[in-house]
Amino acid sequence: MKTAIALAVTLLALMVPSLASAQTPTRDAFFANLSTLCGQRFEGRVVTTDAADADFASQRLTMHVRDCSADEIRVPFAVGEDRSRTWVITRMGDALRLKHDHRGTDGKPDGLHWYGGMTTAPGTAERQEFPVDAWSVELFNAWDAPVSTTNVWAVEVHPGRMFAYELRRANRNFRVEFDLTKPVTN
Repeated sequence: MKTAIALAVTLLALMVPSLASAQTPTRDAFFANLSTLCGQRFEGRVVTTDAADADFASQRLTMHVRDCSADEIRVPFAVGEDRSRTWVITRMGDALRLKHDHRGTDGKPDGLHWYGGMTTAPGTAERQEFPVDAWSVELFNAWDAPVSTTNVWAVEVHPGRMFAYELRRANRNFRVEFDLTKPVTN
């Protein structure tokens, strides 16, 4: 029995690196697709019809891909005049991490700040999903927002066509799409 368990552990240890290696090319390609947008700003629109999104849907939505490095890309997301949100996508070994940087008008972090998740599946060169991480679950519970503890965010980059940001959970689906064919200057 001990020999069988040791063999299973050894096989699993050998498989994990190969699984991680198999996942890296799609994440690298995704990060490269996102990197091609650095320095550009785009207008978007809410494409879901949830009543909770009416405020966003009625305002001008822009995203600006900037502050790009080999391991991190920051994407400020403006809803009308509200420029408090930034999506931060970071390479973390063989995974990608999405965090939400929320700041007040004074530039200081908002209380509900730095939540997000890590990729757990390979995804594709065009789409990566980020299930909520343990730190964010604790944050949401502390802010009495347990409904957010099942969040899954997704980011899509379809070069030359469309960028999308998405939030899904039970009874909630929010998606905004940005037109990559028409960069804007402001």
